[in-house]
Amino acid sequence: MSDELNRETAVAAADETTAADVPTTTLHEAIQSAIDENEVILFMKGVPDAPACGFSARAVSVLEHVGKPFAAVNILPDPRIRQELSAISGWPTIPQLFVNGELVGGADIIAEMYEDGEIYDTLGVERPAQAAAVETGSEPQPLKIENLLS
Repeated sequence: MSDELNRETAVAAADETTAADVPTTTLHEAIQSAIDENEVILFMKGVPDAPACGFSARAVSVLEHVGKPFAAVNILPDPRIRQELSAISGWPTIPQLFVNGELVGGADIIAEMYEDGEIYDTLGVERPAQAAAVETGSEPQPLKIENLLS
């Protein structure tokens, strides 16, 4: 799939009336295909430029900060998208992040992985120097404050 997924609903045709007309089996196949064809894909409420809930906003923020390109699917246009996605993933909440076809998790898991640096490994992105230092156990040097008042 193309980069257009970053800003568009991936499972429905460009025509807005099509989402309701897509049979459930075709919708299931389209969702599975989107997962299989995109290295990193986030199913969310809204789009990356305008998340429709705080959890989706938090997931987008992490992915954008890490710098890994990702596809995004807005689940809001058709309630069947959420139903079929949950049937595929076994995960009931939104957002849902998939990497290399595997469910990583939702907003809380994404945030936890970001905090401990694991998200960089999962996404195959080089860790920033500070995150790498924390992981290897080397601590940054303490700040030195010079008293210029005396």
